[in-house]
Amino acid sequence: MNPQIELLRNKLHKLFANEPSGHDFWHLQRVFNLSRHIAKQENANSFICGLAAWLHEFDDPKLKEITGGIENSEILMQEIKIDENIRKEVKEIISTLSFKGAHVPTPMKTLEGKIVQDADRLDAIGAIGIARTFSFGGYKSRLIYHPNRKPVCHTSAKEYFNDKGPTINHFYEKLLLLKERMNTKTAKDMAQNRHDFMEQFLKQFYAEWDLKQ
Repeated sequence: MNPQIELLRNKLHKLFANEPSGHDFWHLQRVFNLSRHIAKQENANSFICGLAAWLHEFDDPKLKEITGGIENSEILMQEIKIDENIRKEVKEIISTLSFKGAHVPTPMKTLEGKIVQDADRLDAIGAIGIARTFSFGGYKSRLIYHPNRKPVCHTSAKEYFNDKGPTINHFYEKLLLLKERMNTKTAKDMAQNRHDFMEQFLKQFYAEWDLKQ
């Protein structure tokens, strides 16, 4: 592993090791691994992908209690002596990759940005995505499911981030939409199996919920 990436990994482990919402150190590690795999397949700059993967949660307002707030990724990259042009590109990636609602476009300008966005979204679906979704729902004290509260197709980031609906709704508001929003062929191929697993999970969930004795 590149020594700068290794140094960054060690710094982030100290901060994110006990993060309770599903955005913990191991999420960062998985997104890094996925980004590196996709970058190799798509002939992208793996160093930029790796930096952005490790830092993609770092300036997120929802994690400011851990990271200290916006723009601290710049401080971290300066500490490990990342070139200014690379810092600028990485910050552009991490500031724009997050999902912001069903009807809110989130286009990425570079191949590296598309790859890290794909990696983050792959980790949001499938078996791990299901586990992370319920972890986040518990962290936010949300109901698992309410049969009378329907999913919402959000039209703005503010509406999406302020939503407090049951966790099952999140499948329809985000997770089941991600397969069609992958940017690269590599990610599209990987997403299909994870998407199918979520659909099977929901089928089983409703079968158990609606069981009549």
